Amino acid sequence: MKTPRFPASRRSFLAQLTAGAAVAAFAPSIRAQPAAPRKLGVALVGLGGYAKGQLLPALKVTKDCRLAGVVTGSKDKGVQWAKEHGFPETSVYSYDTMARLADNKDIDIVYVVTPNALHAEHTIAAAKAGKHVICEKPMANTVAECDAMLAACRAAKVKLSIGYRLHFDPYHEELRRLVRTGEFGAFTKLTGGFAFKMTRPQWRAERKLAGGGPLMDLGVYVIQEAYMATKAKPVAITAKEQPKTRPEFFKDVEETLTWTTEFSDGARGEFATSYEQSYNRFRAEAAGGWFEIGPAYSYKGLAAKTSRQTLSFEPPVVQQALQMDDFAQCVREGRESRIPGEMGRRDMVIVEAIYASAAAGGKRIEVKG
Repeated sequence: MKTPRFPASRRSFLAQLTAGAAVAAFAPSIRAQPAAPRKLGVALVGLGGYAKGQLLPALKVTKDCRLAGVVTGSKDKGVQWAKEHGFPETSVYSYDTMARLADNKDIDIVYVVTPNALHAEHTIAAAKAGKHVICEKPMANTVAECDAMLAACRAAKVKLSIGYRLHFDPYHEELRRLVRTGEFGAFTKLTGGFAFKMTRPQWRAERKLAGGGPLMDLGVYVIQEAYMATKAKPVAITAKEQPKTRPEFFKDVEETLTWTTEFSDGARGEFATSYEQSYNRFRAEAAGGWFEIGPAYSYKGLAAKTSRQTLSFEPPVVQQALQMDDFAQCVREGRESRIPGEMGRRDMVIVEAIYASAAAGGKRIEVKG
């Protein structure tokens, strides 16, 4: 008697059955793969040039956040943003209705991008609504306002970060690496400045809104860079406001400021900022080498070198996208931002010392607090 033979179709069926059993055996592990976490929703407070020109494009390439709403003084502008950028019109708020953010579960983070004088008010409002906050630099107009912002965020148990985007740029990270490793030794001579010529009237040249002139807008970058370049603490400031060439334009703010910072380890920094000149640079010198960057503070196109090599980092990064993604991860993981509110307050202590010294005709002011 001949052994029966299965037709080809039956053999195929058995093969498929065996393969199906194998897949079924692994199915639990496949089903166990966690879904990608949802992107955290960001609401922009203030729809000026920085929000539109930098933060909006950055949010289009972030991995962990998305634009989920806006707070604006113009309802029509907010509705237009909603239509163009894919969030509901119910997520458009005015400055007077920020308390209602508490009811919007799609918004996790509020990014405050209003004029400096409004940073404290809007940060506190966002915190009271239970939202984590990124506040654009400078943190506020005074140290007292910084303290109020920190207290509000602590009370609401929300995180506060400052918009110091350069902490996410590889050229500046190289400076911090050199400080951490001591590769060149301690940097003892620091020089740098940030300036451009302001040609049209704007709120940044009004003390009521800006709190000051170029020091608040540009000089804070230089202050930040000096902190990056040393492990030591500033102990004293000597500053001087330079004569105004356009007093009719800069009626109530400085046009140009220069200042010297003394550090606890003996390092010394010579810095400047201006709305009448043009420079964008920083240099740190140590016994074993030096680091130089220029342009130093721009959104892109930075260039740097050391006493040993010319630096090049490719592809270029979107600083604001990395900044916002890092904060989203902090929120998810419950850890503190690398650029917390306390850092913004620290810098405002230096700003106040610079203004105090300049107002006193260049008197040496000890840094406290």
